[in-house]
Amino acid sequence: MSPSFLLPSFFACCSSSSTGSPAFRISSTASARPCLSRLHVRIVRSILMLTNVSFFPEGSLSTIKSNDWEKQRAFSNGHLGDITALAWSPNGALLATAAKDGKVLIWETKTQSVIQKFDYNNVIDLSWHPTDNLLSFSTSEGEIYIYPDLINEQFASLLKLPKQPAPFIHDPLSEISNARRPPQPNGNTNGNGALPSRPRRDSLGSLDSFLNADDDGLGDGDDFVVDDDGAGYAAGSNRKRPHDGSGPIEHGGKRRQLMQAEYHEAFQPGSTPWRGNRKYLCLNLIGFVWTVDQDGHNTVTVEFYDHELHRDFHFTDTFLYDKACLNEQGTLFSCPPLNDQPATIFYRPHEMWTQRHDWRIQLPKDEHVLAMSLSESFVTVTTTANYVRVYTLFGLPYRVYRPKNTPMVTCASWKDYVLTMGNGPVGADGYTKLLCTIENVKTDTICQNEDTVALPDGATLKSVFFSDSGNPCIYDSTGTLLTLLHWRSPSRASWIPLLDTKLLPRLASGRKTETYYPIAVADDKFHCIILKGGDQYPYFPRPLLSEFDFSVPLTSTPPKPARAEGSDAGDEDEDADAGPESESRKLEQAFLLRTLAAAQLRDAADDDDTPGGSGGRHAQRSALARVELEVDKTLLQLLAIECREGDERGMRALEMVELMRDRTGRMVDAAVKVAERYGRTLLGEKIRELGDKRANGMEEDW
Repeated sequence: MSPSFLLPSFFACCSSSSTGSPAFRISSTASARPCLSRLHVRIVRSILMLTNVSFFPEGSLSTIKSNDWEKQRAFSNGHLGDITALAWSPNGALLATAAKDGKVLIWETKTQSVIQKFDYNNVIDLSWHPTDNLLSFSTSEGEIYIYPDLINEQFASLLKLPKQPAPFIHDPLSEISNARRPPQPNGNTNGNGALPSRPRRDSLGSLDSFLNADDDGLGDGDDFVVDDDGAGYAAGSNRKRPHDGSGPIEHGGKRRQLMQAEYHEAFQPGSTPWRGNRKYLCLNLIGFVWTVDQDGHNTVTVEFYDHELHRDFHFTDTFLYDKACLNEQGTLFSCPPLNDQPATIFYRPHEMWTQRHDWRIQLPKDEHVLAMSLSESFVTVTTTANYVRVYTLFGLPYRVYRPKNTPMVTCASWKDYVLTMGNGPVGADGYTKLLCTIENVKTDTICQNEDTVALPDGATLKSVFFSDSGNPCIYDSTGTLLTLLHWRSPSRASWIPLLDTKLLPRLASGRKTETYYPIAVADDKFHCIILKGGDQYPYFPRPLLSEFDFSVPLTSTPPKPARAEGSDAGDEDEDADAGPESESRKLEQAFLLRTLAAAQLRDAADDDDTPGGSGGRHAQRSALARVELEVDKTLLQLLAIECREGDERGMRALEMVELMRDRTGRMVDAAVKVAERYGRTLLGEKIRELGDKRANGMEEDW
């Protein structure tokens, strides 16, 4: 028999019946009668290895068959032997399992995927700590292990989430979303999942306050009923009415438990957690850095995409580096404190005209590296002491400061600009708001000071980086890529969506489920790694990079109709893209994206700190003129579509001409020719009048 307290009010035991088949008995501690007297399970296998019962913390019973480890939502492809023990984390976000294959696996409940593996033989029982990141387990040899900080920093935040939905009883579509559930005070929700309303307290002198003057809520004459048969109609010694579970529990004058804020955990952009004995330290468009645990030391490998510029290399790592950055100048590593050795930062340049000079810097004792970044000019490191440490590429300490938005979350850098993110005030969803600060460390100029990062409620930040043109970008857990516009002007910055991956045409049919691991934004494209099968991070062998064009979320892509037998898929794609509405949507996308590019170039051209000085600003202005010409050409194409549709589109067509930025009058003349080509004489006259006003400087806002 294996007894276990499953929930505060339930007790379960597992035993063998008289016939030898396993049986479960579930009883309530509030009543002497069992809730489920006996549940017989037919087992084909001669020996039942799963010897305990585990309730999901939400209150539902989750069963997992020991023969194939599969039930509705399969926790599969993990163990190679019989399951011997399992335990849900207190909030249900993680599941720990042990098996005869000598493995202890940690599963993420939401995706049913393995996030960590440990080698321990003959484990027969597992138990999570109620509040800390700690797992205890025992073996058949009588050994008890206590494993603190079991979950690495990449997934430790899952233990701090509120109670999660059970993986077997909720709608499958709810698991496709990456948004986290908002925190629940005291773990209670109403029927629709919303936060419970706070019970209203009686006002002083009200009728209810006199009728319920006693603490027990009953008068002195209400205790004449004696519960002599244990039926439960007498409420007990305090004579309070028992809670029926249909509403929030009222605590009266007792101090209510306050909802604690949930912090955004620190992370290193471009890295992945350990999976088995391998881990990616850095993934970007230059190359990738990965490490292999060799039991006592690691082996680090640095590979480049362009082997003509750089040569791959690897080395034996005795420092156990857990973070890395890679660019065209060098590779940056950091390791946590180990034994008596403090945290260390190691920079290795690729090629130099003199002898290559590697350097190492040790941080103060007990100070860990949270995140770091590497640019063409500086090394930036954020630490657990809430310091931002900036070094030159030759290891000279350049700046050390403590930002106001703490605890720190992550950082990124581009040339002389450093972007740091930290936790700010608590939002309505119970999570702290992310605050972003951007500054030019060389000129000591603050561009954005604690500006709020635009994340939806319950969403988390997945990555932050600068694009190849030097514009900050973020990718969140909702699958949205955003860029920061006007970030060089204080209090003017705004986050603009560039792509919503949930609206990609490849997902329009609804039959494909995949996520995307962000890598970079370059050449006006989103570079990423496609993840399938519920994976959240890439693994080995090294996956291929994919790229997607920007597409501002304006409308959902309609699902394609079923293709008739014998028809060509290419013909179907051509038909779907041939309509005037599709052509208009493409031009509207092009107009938005080119207008955004023009605004970014205009900001860079007006910036006195633009790299390259006056020559750099001249190049920016030349690029701006070309992009503005493309914007006007796009408006001219939209004008042709409006003229083709009829006279009722005349006002919209005239608006297209008003938006043109050409100052020479050539675009206005071209617009007149387009209108006359489609027989829109009146529209052509209006366009000529507009051109005359511009020539005379009479048009407003020009």
